[in-house]
Amino acid sequence: MAYKHNYDTILTRLTSILSRLNDGEALSVKALAEEFNVSDRTIQRDFNKRLISFPVYQDKKKWKMQDGFRLEKSSSVEEAVVLDIMEKLMEGAGRQFSTKANKLLSKIKNESLNPIYAKLDMEDIGDKLKEVQELEIAISNKTQIKCDYDFEGYRKELDLKPLKIANYEGFWYLIALDSRNDILKKYYLKSIKNIQLSDETFESTTKLDRLLENSISIWFSQSTEPYKVVLNISKEVAKYFKRKPISKSQITESVYEDGSMDVSIEITNDMEIIPFVKYWIPHVKVLEPESIRNAIVEDLKDYI
Repeated sequence: MAYKHNYDTILTRLTSILSRLNDGEALSVKALAEEFNVSDRTIQRDFNKRLISFPVYQDKKKWKMQDGFRLEKSSSVEEAVVLDIMEKLMEGAGRQFSTKANKLLSKIKNESLNPIYAKLDMEDIGDKLKEVQELEIAISNKTQIKCDYDFEGYRKELDLKPLKIANYEGFWYLIALDSRNDILKKYYLKSIKNIQLSDETFESTTKLDRLLENSISIWFSQSTEPYKVVLNISKEVAKYFKRKPISKSQITESVYEDGSMDVSIEITNDMEIIPFVKYWIPHVKVLEPESIRNAIVEDLKDYI
């Protein structure tokens, strides 16, 4: 019987697998599942999803690293967390994250000069890597958690079903269901402490997944059915909304001879779109619903 190491986290498992592949080993899913005391399905998910950015491939039921690829060994859990986030966002999660990301990127690419520059204005969560790691595990395995949350002036214990770690307008949040009533809530990531994974699991829904995919800002709501907003985009900025849609729900309704266009999106809260339109004034106008257009006009009158 294979010796079962006491590996604590998913990230140390991935680091170990990468290191051994880098040393030229050919690894089988079944043997790894026994060694790490997890299911075959978990190991297969490691290769198919979590390690997809690395040049690994399956040959006769064994996983290998492509010839000619070298990765410097790293046993750092912090670097593994950075890598996981870097796959989604690349850079820009603050000074501490940026430093760690650049260091790790140079190891992977074996080059000192990166010709790509990205300016992403996100708060630094370098001091929350442990919590990010624990939340990633809980979200991946759909495991309920208990944690402490610092509200202004007092601390509260929460029971949550974590769904996503999300960044809106530069700030990091945990999107989760309250375990008591399954109400969707958003929690400021830096206020979360003392995370404990429970033995209870949960299931998400297609409706929830779609809600998160289409959300524009932290203002999105579970309690409201999505409703349609139609915007007119001026010719001066239309190209930007073709390149980068406002949300995944964006649909082009009309394109005019002068280069302007009308697009529609789905939102669940007026405040998802009101700040966005204000940012793009005078190039973006609300055509419908009238209530949102009137709210923006009133705000502008008060401002003036």
